Amino acid sequence: MKKHIIYILEKVLYLLTYTLVFALVSSWFTSFYIDPSNFFFYSFVAVVLILILNKTIKPFLVRLTIPVTGLTMGVFYFFNNVIILKLVDFIMGSKIDFRDLFVLFFVSIIMSFLTVLIEFLLIKPFIKEVKKSE
Repeated sequence: MKKHIIYILEKVLYLLTYTLVFALVSSWFTSFYIDPSNFFFYSFVAVVLILILNKTIKPFLVRLTIPVTGLTMGVFYFFNNVIILKLVDFIMGSKIDFRDLFVLFFVSIIMSFLTVLIEFLLIKPFIKEVKKSE
């Protein structure tokens, strides 16, 4: 039973930290619009959509773009993230709007960097401590 609780806690931590990163990064760029009426709710919904699309569509995109990613030494991989973010923009309609693809490329790089940083500095050590105290 404790393993299930730890698993749920881990997923909730991931969702919350990714939502905070998404909201933080969106506030840095003017061409990255999220409806201010329910800013954190729409950020959370966008993160859930990103995670769903990363599990379903992104593996297909990665396989499709392997030659270009290899030729660019991995730089094109971030364009897969841009495609995922544009799909989220399309799904969410007027609640989220990514206006500039060039900025969106840098947003995907920053989001990737921040999520990896938070994962290794905060989430993994916290979950490790929780499992150790079990």
